[in-house]
Amino acid sequence: MDITSSADIQSELTEQELLLGLDADQLPRHVAIIMDGNGRWASGRGLPRIAGHREGLAALREVINVFDELHIPMLTIYAFSHENWNRPKAEITLLMSLLDQFLQKERQTFQDRKMRFLPIGRLHLLPDAVQALVHEVANETAHYTDRILTVALSYGGRSEILDAVNDLLDDSRTGKISGPITESQFEHYLTTADLPDPDLLIRTSGEARISNFLLWQIAYTELYFTKVLWPDFRRREVLIALLDYQKRERRFGRVTQAVSPQSTL
Repeated sequence: MDITSSADIQSELTEQELLLGLDADQLPRHVAIIMDGNGRWASGRGLPRIAGHREGLAALREVINVFDELHIPMLTIYAFSHENWNRPKAEITLLMSLLDQFLQKERQTFQDRKMRFLPIGRLHLLPDAVQALVHEVANETAHYTDRILTVALSYGGRSEILDAVNDLLDDSRTGKISGPITESQFEHYLTTADLPDPDLLIRTSGEARISNFLLWQIAYTELYFTKVLWPDFRRREVLIALLDYQKRERRFGRVTQAVSPQSTL
């Protein structure tokens, strides 16, 4: 699979020209992002890894601003995976501190923008103080529906599916649900039950894999991989990704042309 970089697509265009090239009627409604490359960004500058994570938060704020500008209502970010608990304890402590700072600083912004903060994942594994703040901000914004920022924390796609299966089995034992389970019914047990599936998944830093993110939800999602490290993924890179998305033909298994009966494989 090719990795897309800003040099590969319309590199000579200005941001304004990129913006003018977008079709407002063809923008994705829901974008998911694997924010990768913070550590490499910092290492390349001789800085501690935490500096990359801080700069990554600045990139996130800029992406949210662009989405507001373009009226893209839903953004889901992979902030902290279940596997990230295997990182050095000192780095985890710093990441939890950054999460706390981000929520303290942005909770009023969520209110001002009428944006829902929706945390997903095994939140009970978060430190008690951070866990409490996450739930507070989620509860404060739960009534907003037009804009949603979903943040995956202590999240893994496989564990989400397993948790959903176990909850479904519990309901089956108590008689709340019975008979063959449909996809629609199963999706109600996922942490993203209130969201449509992502239209576009972006991964930064040159890696071309999903890393256990939204495994059920991205069955028909368009994938966009870029070599740009997450802290450098700013307004221009967002516009390039969206222009690339608009070139795609989303068929969902269908064909767009009639197939002749005489056609052979």
